Amino acid sequence: MNADDVAVQVDALTKTFGRGADAVTALDRVTLGFPAGSFIAVMGPSGSGKSTLLQCAAGLDRPDAGEVAVFGTRLGALTETALTVLRRQRIGFVFQSFNLMPSLTAAQNIELPLRLAGRRPEPGAVHSALAAVGLADRARHRPSELSGGQQQRVAIARALVARPQVLFADEPTGALDVGTSRAVLGLLRGLVAEHGQTIVMVTHDPVAAARADRVVFLADGRIAGTLDDPTAEAVAARMTRLEVSA
Repeated sequence: MNADDVAVQVDALTKTFGRGADAVTALDRVTLGFPAGSFIAVMGPSGSGKSTLLQCAAGLDRPDAGEVAVFGTRLGALTETALTVLRRQRIGFVFQSFNLMPSLTAAQNIELPLRLAGRRPEPGAVHSALAAVGLADRARHRPSELSGGQQQRVAIARALVARPQVLFADEPTGALDVGTSRAVLGLLRGLVAEHGQTIVMVTHDPVAAARADRVVFLADGRIAGTLDDPTAEAVAARMTRLEVSA
């Protein structure tokens, strides 16, 4: 695989939380490449390092050792200001906790990252993003007026409106009902197929993972295997083996 074909490359990534006897190694020399224009799911038992991998790969947290490169740009060499600019221009992130501003409407929350980056949304972009996640009629609602699932969909729309080259999503369908989950997964799949975006998604759901091109399995902070062209049944079987051996 050529360097130009890799959206995100992590090399010997190591991250430990705590010190001494209480230290927990979340990532243990993980080396992995996420191909450009692909949909990758990351799975593993609880505590396997999935969310830590996502946050380090997205530049939201710095590893203790190792290197992350986004389209060839080494994140470790960037100042905090330069890293913030790169994230705003090239990276999107959907958090488990939504991270919406309570005083802003859904539309204003979606616009916020663009305005922070000194950009104006394209005409109709916010409405299109809301419509894409089934919330076209909720633009003026604040987070307190939305259900948890609706708040998650606003967070997804916010990440999508800037058209990031790489979108990291931490359990993006965890708070959604089955119908909305399918719609969101279809939307993510379409972004890869139609726009060549790269999506890296942490999930615990084999059905969601089956929408990806490849599943990467983590266990105890290490790569425990991959699965190309996954089916829900194959993913579930692999997860069962990992959890039994954990």
